[in-house]
Amino acid sequence: MNATILHESRGRIRIRLQQRRMTPEQADQLEAWLQSRGWAKRITVHERTCSVIAYYSGDRQAVLDDIRRFSWKDAEKNVSLPVHSSRALNREFEEKLVGKIVMKAACTLFLPSPLRIARILWHMIPFVRRGLRCLLQRRIKVDLLDALSISISAFRGDFGTAGAVMFLLEVGELLEEWTRKKSMEDLARCMSLNVDRVWLRTAQGEVLVPVSQVRPGDAIVVRAGSVIPMDGIVLEGEATVNQASLTGESIPVAKRAESAVYAGTVVEEGECVLEVKQASGQSRYDQIVHMIEQSEQMKSAAESKATHLADKLVPYTFFGSLLSFALTRNVARALSVLMVDFSCALKLAMPLAVLSAMREAGRAHVTVKGGKFLEAVAAADTIIFDKTGTLTHACPRVAKVIPFGGNNENEMLRLAACLEEHFPHSMANAVVEEAKRQGLTHEEFHSKVEYLVAHGIVSTVDSERVLIGSAHFVFEDEGCKIPEGEQERFAMLPEEYSHLFLAVGGQLAAVLCISDPLREEAADVLRVLRNMGVKQTVMLTGDSQRTAAAIAAQLGVDEFRAEVLPADKAEFVARLRKEGHTVLMVGDGINDSPALSEADAGIAISDGAALAREIADITIAADSLWELVELRHVAMELMRRIHSNYRFVIGFNGALIALGVMGILPPATSATLHNLSTLGVSLRSMSPLPKVQKNVDTIISGD
Repeated sequence: MNATILHESRGRIRIRLQQRRMTPEQADQLEAWLQSRGWAKRITVHERTCSVIAYYSGDRQAVLDDIRRFSWKDAEKNVSLPVHSSRALNREFEEKLVGKIVMKAACTLFLPSPLRIARILWHMIPFVRRGLRCLLQRRIKVDLLDALSISISAFRGDFGTAGAVMFLLEVGELLEEWTRKKSMEDLARCMSLNVDRVWLRTAQGEVLVPVSQVRPGDAIVVRAGSVIPMDGIVLEGEATVNQASLTGESIPVAKRAESAVYAGTVVEEGECVLEVKQASGQSRYDQIVHMIEQSEQMKSAAESKATHLADKLVPYTFFGSLLSFALTRNVARALSVLMVDFSCALKLAMPLAVLSAMREAGRAHVTVKGGKFLEAVAAADTIIFDKTGTLTHACPRVAKVIPFGGNNENEMLRLAACLEEHFPHSMANAVVEEAKRQGLTHEEFHSKVEYLVAHGIVSTVDSERVLIGSAHFVFEDEGCKIPEGEQERFAMLPEEYSHLFLAVGGQLAAVLCISDPLREEAADVLRVLRNMGVKQTVMLTGDSQRTAAAIAAQLGVDEFRAEVLPADKAEFVARLRKEGHTVLMVGDGINDSPALSEADAGIAISDGAALAREIADITIAADSLWELVELRHVAMELMRRIHSNYRFVIGFNGALIALGVMGILPPATSATLHNLSTLGVSLRSMSPLPKVQKNVDTIISGD
């Protein structure tokens, strides 16, 4: 690619491409390609000027070499463009807004008076039609107020006021449509599958390709734990698929040859090859995203309240205008009241505030699927944490193996690894990896392995029943015993570890001590959240009571529950909500999914199970729990801004109505000030929220 360096400084370079124009699609493609480079920190592409601003780290020459090697042909093959891109949308509405302003200025300056009047009368038709529709439906809405104010101004011969009011209303409608569509684009991106590449089956074998290259009729391979990226038909293989993201049904469905599968669902077990029926962007999942975009189910209560309040205030504005005319017999004063309504500011500013807050959260690596979830975060008095993968790093390791009944430590680790290697959960991986580190190989000398979800594993070795799992499973469900004379040694098991219990022939054979280091920031985050108004923090874990108690003491949680099953977590969340608490649930695994969906807002860790991320209302980055503090701060600042907007809109527009009644403000001035106030409160709603860092430092220091 040929380009010219316009300006550069340390870690930043601005270049201009040697081409006349760039389409929005090309700009998205170039930005995505550059952002995928290892040196890229932040990339901004301006398609109108064909320029690129790149913030980078590392060697300057590597940046220039990559830019020089770029070609549109290679980018089309290797870069997957987002289905929902806001660049084309922004260009469309920018051109509409500029065109409207230029046309208004040109008509005012150059059209003779008769043609200006004819143009105004022509423009009145849609406004009058909407007003008449309200009358026929016997509904008093803002459209009726607009039609009356414009018609009365024109009837009085005040075409300048009528034209100014229509221009301001059209600009307001354009901004409102722009905002609504931008909000829906952002929501759709939050709901997108975020699957960039898939395994495509070819004659040469499986090839990892960008999802944009997959076409209907291609065969792709999907394995356990993966999100199905496109609608299709199973060609071969068997898999258990969780379709909760589409159907709401939490029970997984078995899929075999000829079964239909849908994008957005998650393969829990097994793997399959499917024939693609719908390309990306045309699947049932995308249709459901579109349905969500048309609905209001993601609106916060504050947004809904704004809409309802705006509609309720219209009759009062209409009544105030009639009362003003009745008392003063002055049409101008009555018009001044009609020119002011609360609808524009209330209906536009509140969604803008929510959208701005969602963008702020996105910059902090937090994805929020709707305004109502931010409202729940701000109001939450209880936060429930899953332990493994949430409060810990989810990288467990075997700290020690304690044999019982005279068994050999290495042999017990070998036997445990033999059973656990069939199951890809984190505890099993820790056992298998430890056996590999110690060079303990084994042969398949056991019979069929049975896996009981959230309990343990059962198999048979040398005609003896072998179990590995939790204490509840081994001792209570299966009735295994501790070898005679070793009860005291069993009672002294170190509490700081999680324990896997291995039993052979009904006798405890070994205890595997598993360590899962706590996140370094976890205790501080819990303390800060408590100082930010969270009254109760709870930890839920499948670990034993003793292990859970030791970890809870280190973290400083208010309450904990040990040896809980997935259903227990959901029941616990439901009980707290029935008691009147606003509950957040933070988790990362498939077993957390019922609780995530039960909470007022479910928060998933970004590198957790795909199913948990699909069901969760909010997703935070896996790097640090400080994103929870950022999320709480953004949500609380959003609610403060919304309440502030309420007070300003009601107060300012109420003052305009009063000044209009008193005859101080003419109709055109009332309309101008009203629209300027709407624009002002909208711009304020879009401005960045106060930063959280200083507040966090203050809270931690206790000042």
